[in-house]
Amino acid sequence: MDNTVVFDEALIRRYDQTGPRYTSYPTALQFDEAIGEPEYRRLAEASNIGEQAPPLSIYVHIPFCDTVCYYCGCNKVVTKNRDKAVPYIDALCREIAMQGDLFDYQRKVGQLHWGGGTPTFLSHAQMTTLMESTAGHFTLLDDDSGEYSIEIDPREVTPDTIRLLRDLRFNRLSLGVQDFDPAVQKAVNRIQSEEQTWQALQAARDCGFRSISIDLIYGLPLQTEASFAATLDKVIDAMPDRLSVFNYAHLPKLFKPQRRIKESELPAPAEKLAIMQMTIERLTGAGYVYIGMDHFARPDDELSLAQRNGTLHRNFQGYSTHAESDLVAMGITGIGSIGNSYSQNVKTLDEYYERIGQGLLPVFRGILLDADDLLRREVIMQLICHFRLDFAAIESRFKIGFRDYFSKELEALQVMQTDGLLEVTDAGIEVQPAGRLLIRNVCMVFDAHLREQPAQRFSRVI
Repeated sequence: MDNTVVFDEALIRRYDQTGPRYTSYPTALQFDEAIGEPEYRRLAEASNIGEQAPPLSIYVHIPFCDTVCYYCGCNKVVTKNRDKAVPYIDALCREIAMQGDLFDYQRKVGQLHWGGGTPTFLSHAQMTTLMESTAGHFTLLDDDSGEYSIEIDPREVTPDTIRLLRDLRFNRLSLGVQDFDPAVQKAVNRIQSEEQTWQALQAARDCGFRSISIDLIYGLPLQTEASFAATLDKVIDAMPDRLSVFNYAHLPKLFKPQRRIKESELPAPAEKLAIMQMTIERLTGAGYVYIGMDHFARPDDELSLAQRNGTLHRNFQGYSTHAESDLVAMGITGIGSIGNSYSQNVKTLDEYYERIGQGLLPVFRGILLDADDLLRREVIMQLICHFRLDFAAIESRFKIGFRDYFSKELEALQVMQTDGLLEVTDAGIEVQPAGRLLIRNVCMVFDAHLREQPAQRFSRVI
């Protein structure tokens, strides 16, 4: 497919509004307590039925961080007391055992991810215990064919840590960098030397990790186009397999740490757009494929291959190659996807320990998707992953007439077609190069829940 991206500043300004990132549809704002532990157990057990029960994907949330990064909107527990992790690992292993009892052991785990927080906050012994517990209750792959990934903080690892992670079956890792500029690092309270970053990256390569991703953020205080270009040049020279270049969403009413960021130091809108344009041009010029939203990958990376062959998927960890899996999420705030449902665990340590201590799964809310949700989810997934939509494929799968069912949506798309964001043909929808940066806007047209959701809960699309 053609991955050309056209940066049209006038269009971007016109369409720059708030909206979902569509790591799920419906979004988490639609979750309610209709799905608790009993319903979750029923859904999990039902997912085993049939000759072709899907493989599993496992997400494990490690919430602890040694220091707080002011930009962060993740669910986390900031502490320098490493003993805080002891009861959590114990409870997490008990949840893993309870979850494992629900799923047929023959269902293999094709994807596994540890996120945070900072997973590498844990000691080597704790990480080993956690993976051994997972392997004892789920069928992990031993041939390195799975996608087993972990987020690491280069400040929290040594070469021995990287070697241990590889021994524990991890074959992909994501390094948090954000920005190398010392002034920016100080402004967001994340002091991280280049040496620490490159040492972790080289250790991963030496140990045979097959994919390395680097996370950057644009729009942070004191950033300029020139300063971020310097960071970007160093990252490109390191040749990671993937990059995630996130747009900083300043939402201090929602995320308390962001209140420590001086709004006067944030780059002006024009400067932020210039940073984004420069980033896209430099990365695509260096040979990276624009996957969508914040993601870039080398042409031979599995994300690029999945997008070309039409199997790319999007879930709560971003873009993925495992569309067919049921996602089992464990730890506080973890969001899973079993069958036609989403479910989320409780959000605080106290609630988590109480539930686990009572022998209960910590699921407290979720949503069961109806026929309309499933249809709209597929439409949004095709657009956000592949920048195109085949009407006939949707009609065949969902037994509808697309133009009749989505008549209002197609009428709303006419403005976008006039503006050059997309083209609606008899066969389907083709998002044009000028519309790829605004793919969230296109998806929002098909979101039936959006008018019920408060706009301030979402980040800006650019």
